[in-house]
Amino acid sequence: MKYIDEYRSEELAKKLVAEIAKIVTQNWVIMEVCGGQTHSIVKFGLDTMLPDAIELVHGPGCPVCVTPLEMIDQAHAIAARPGVIFTSFADMLRVPGSQTDLFRLKAQGADVRVIYSPLDALKMAKANPDKQVVFFGIGFETTAPANAMAVWRAHQDGLANFSMLVSHVLVPPAMTAILQAPHNRVRGFLAAGHVCAIMGWEEYEPIAAHYRVPIVVTGFEPLDILEGICMTVRQLEAGTAEVENQYARVVKREGNLPAKQLIRTVFDVCDRQWRGIGVIPQSGYTLKNTFEAHDAAKVFEVKTIQTQEPADCISGEILQGIKTPHDCSAFGKACSPEHPLGATMVSEEGACAAFYRYGRHLQQEELTL
Repeated sequence: MKYIDEYRSEELAKKLVAEIAKIVTQNWVIMEVCGGQTHSIVKFGLDTMLPDAIELVHGPGCPVCVTPLEMIDQAHAIAARPGVIFTSFADMLRVPGSQTDLFRLKAQGADVRVIYSPLDALKMAKANPDKQVVFFGIGFETTAPANAMAVWRAHQDGLANFSMLVSHVLVPPAMTAILQAPHNRVRGFLAAGHVCAIMGWEEYEPIAAHYRVPIVVTGFEPLDILEGICMTVRQLEAGTAEVENQYARVVKREGNLPAKQLIRTVFDVCDRQWRGIGVIPQSGYTLKNTFEAHDAAKVFEVKTIQTQEPADCISGEILQGIKTPHDCSAFGKACSPEHPLGATMVSEEGACAAFYRYGRHLQQEELTL
């Protein structure tokens, strides 16, 4: 990727770490909201470079991880039906439901297909008029515009055989829920740059002001993250609580206005269940009534499915930054990428997956010897 090296300079990283060490005078807990940031932190060992006074905790910014078990089971129920082509991004195939996952259903004969855009599902619906084509629409605000466009196009084209199982979640309500929790230790946030590229950062300003927490919109490369941490620590030490934008090369305060308008056209805000966390008010998107003919949950009548999380899985506490993968007795043992108990072990943005991929389960074994 062109220009990638300039954001991975070891020399500049050391200077940023030295600057953080110079200005920090007390202990601070900072949460990176996005799972993509978590993977960069663990992959490059950024958390091990920081002064002991800075503790990074991993937030709920993995849309695959927070998709509720009920929704996963609804997806499996739909995918298993004859006459259905069930489409999804690849990271959903190994996410465990109560009984199975999409990968196993595919092996058993279900027509499950990996696609790279929801518009690919529209093409499938047009090419297969005798089939019901369903797209599993998960994600934060980042993927909402493309998903909204797919539904809008299906409605405009009169595609009665296309529907979407919508499980969109929103970042600001999750941050508010974390700050309101009685066990909260978070004193500053690194906000997800790709979400803010769509939505801007205006909706973060009331959160920063009300809860007196600095929020820094941050990119995903090592220097982005270290600079974001430095900006956050500066505010914490100065006693300020504002929204700052480290990711200025991508993000504007107002966000992407056409994308936001498209989202408002297709989706309403609703209460949403988060896996391992519970219901967070006004934290998700649902299709407007105008587009209910493309709402897979209604088309296939699967909303009544009830589920229960595995007792050994603490992914909910990990997603809230209360615990780390090392606090889980099943991590790297009963729970692994080959046999996951929860989505945080198989998602590309899951904290457990990051710890496992970059060898921290081996570090855990060394600590217990």
